[in-house]
Amino acid sequence: MSLNLTLYGEQVRGNMMLKTQLFGSIYRFKDVKEVLAKANEEKSGDQLAGIGAQNTAERIAAKVVLSEMTLEDLRYNPVVPYEIDEVTRVNQDSVDSDTFQQIKSMTVGEFREFILKTDNSVLAQIRPGLTAEMVAGVTKLMSNLDLVYAAKKLPVVAACNTTIGEAGTLASRLQPNHPTDALEGVMASVMEGLSYGVGDAVIGLNPANDSIDSISDILKAFKEFVMKWEIPTQNCVLAHVTTQMEALQKGVPMDLMFQSLAGSQKSNEAFGINVKLLDEAYRLMQAKKSSTGANFMYFETGQGSELSSEGHAGADQVTMEARCYGLAKRYHPFLVNTVVGFIGPEYLYDGRQMIRAGLEDHFMGKLTGLPMGVDVCYTNHMKADQNDLENLAIILSGGDCNYFMGIPGGDDVMLMYQSTSYHDIAALRELTGKTPIKEFYERMVALGIMQAGRLTAQAGDPSIFTV
Repeated sequence: MSLNLTLYGEQVRGNMMLKTQLFGSIYRFKDVKEVLAKANEEKSGDQLAGIGAQNTAERIAAKVVLSEMTLEDLRYNPVVPYEIDEVTRVNQDSVDSDTFQQIKSMTVGEFREFILKTDNSVLAQIRPGLTAEMVAGVTKLMSNLDLVYAAKKLPVVAACNTTIGEAGTLASRLQPNHPTDALEGVMASVMEGLSYGVGDAVIGLNPANDSIDSISDILKAFKEFVMKWEIPTQNCVLAHVTTQMEALQKGVPMDLMFQSLAGSQKSNEAFGINVKLLDEAYRLMQAKKSSTGANFMYFETGQGSELSSEGHAGADQVTMEARCYGLAKRYHPFLVNTVVGFIGPEYLYDGRQMIRAGLEDHFMGKLTGLPMGVDVCYTNHMKADQNDLENLAIILSGGDCNYFMGIPGGDDVMLMYQSTSYHDIAALRELTGKTPIKEFYERMVALGIMQAGRLTAQAGDPSIFTV
């Protein structure tokens, strides 16, 4: 593409030697990728990669240049070339040409204003014209409050056995992880979690053992339990997609199929996946799933994964994260969440960076059109603590995040990280006046666990599921 922009009176073309003047200094950027990287809010991952802004002034200069680029400029300058990367191809090939033509001349700064002042019905109509670079670009120009305000205007509803994302609901994934996948221990956590009204998004275990027999036993146990107790929810074991496919071929009941995603072909190869495999998994799940709705895939992402697998191609971690969402959209998922602080301080150094990343990811997922949740979490070697975690959860609740994790005591004994607890989910619902997913909530009321939107005195007693 031949770029034709006017920045502070100077026309730039072809090789895109973009520049601006700020406080008497001239700042030059060699291409769109560098502008995107240096316009990003401070992240330790970008500094580790050597691509972040050197100081605040350079960051502001990059934001100025970015704000005056058009959405067309971002469309035709993906951070990884189309010819060498299938994630780029998925993102680009999914663009609706008619929608893109309507918005292509808008600058990124104008796009920010458009999002903030436009209602959700109009915003939903422009989603098909977006690429990940456009989504990431506008995110870099937004404050934290902008990100929350805009995300709240972008509801996304999806249906598996139940329907997530409806107004007035805050869902939760019951995460009953166990260091050895011992079925008795796993099911004890399931019963405790349900007794607190947690698990309406999914009962989903991260397996310590990725064997077909082990994940099959757990999926069967989940399904048998929810059928016995008539719990409206979904089952899932977060094994590698190929293991799940083998279990599915053997007739194991599976409501949701899971896979971690990255924002580049190289990093997805490090996960042992590619688009062809995901397409095959989607078709198999479509034919053999045990769930009833049109949405039956579950994806997890997280800023920094591409850098950790040396697949970031010199791009910043926010832009790479947005590319994950462009890939996820291909499969019409029921659940997507960013595991925001899980990778560690090399990518998000402290609580401040973790909070910013969680707000960015939630907004970008919603703008892309995904039913977005967040694993509000941190690892113990990060400069973050429980207050940072709770701050982010409260802020995201204000932005209508679809769901959070529910973990015994907020301390995952298998993955060794801190996340939101069963009690946190209850407190956030009470604070915001939200309830679980409708069908699930009605069952919790029938079981005596919830009443009038709140937990009852009986809540927290898993023995109700042992009779």
